[in-house]
Amino acid sequence: MDLGLSNLTNNYYLNYVNKQSKSAAANNSVGFNGILSAKATEETAKTQCSFKDMWQSRFPGAYYHTMDGTSISQGAWDRNDFPVEKFFQDNTDESVLNWTSNGVEPAATSSQVQSRWNSTLGQKSIIVPPELEEKMNNDPELAKKVMANVENFIATYSATSVRPGRICSWVISLDENGEIEKYRVTGGGGNLVGPTEEEQRQFEAEQAAKQKRREEYMRIVKESSLKRAEAEHELRSEQIKENQLKEKDQHYQQRIYDKVVESYEKGTLL
Repeated sequence: MDLGLSNLTNNYYLNYVNKQSKSAAANNSVGFNGILSAKATEETAKTQCSFKDMWQSRFPGAYYHTMDGTSISQGAWDRNDFPVEKFFQDNTDESVLNWTSNGVEPAATSSQVQSRWNSTLGQKSIIVPPELEEKMNNDPELAKKVMANVENFIATYSATSVRPGRICSWVISLDENGEIEKYRVTGGGGNLVGPTEEEQRQFEAEQAAKQKRREEYMRIVKESSLKRAEAEHELRSEQIKENQLKEKDQHYQQRIYDKVVESYEKGTLL
């Protein structure tokens, strides 16, 4: 009897231990999987590409600057002597943001300007305000959206405004919302192809038509001027005649008056 009770007790105890072991194992499994999941999420967050990574991955060797390019006035930005080449350096001094012109703006064709521009051909640079950079670091989808917008701008501009074969340098300045607020595209080289014979004939015909319209316009202006001059001359002539008649009439009236006075003084006036 004791043996049987002992066996029952042992079986009950073993079943209880097995259940507890399975439950603990299950809990440990859930906890371990949770840790793995959290770890994977953390690793994903760490490996999420920043906007800078996207930019330099899409355009290897491109420059990236965290500064407020919106503080550069449009007038300074558009000048030929604006030191745009500074944005094609790794460590750009932020004094460029406060650059002001010094003297007369040099011509775009000057050797100095051309030398500076040619030194940057084929390179790209982007200026990102600190506020935008922080937003994109916290919102990867925003970073992707801004990157897509920049890529689309470069592709569209290249297709519509750049002569085939021309090598360009790009400086793009973003505002705090990720929009392109200023840009400079400087080009050099390219395929210089003259007009076809048909295009040349069309151009000459257009120029001839323009010349004919100019001549007709000048003829009308000349005729109008002559007519106006003739009308003015005729008016002046009439005014002179009228003034002469008035002077004659006044002279005649004065003579009559003088005769009347003279007759009165002589007592011959009836």
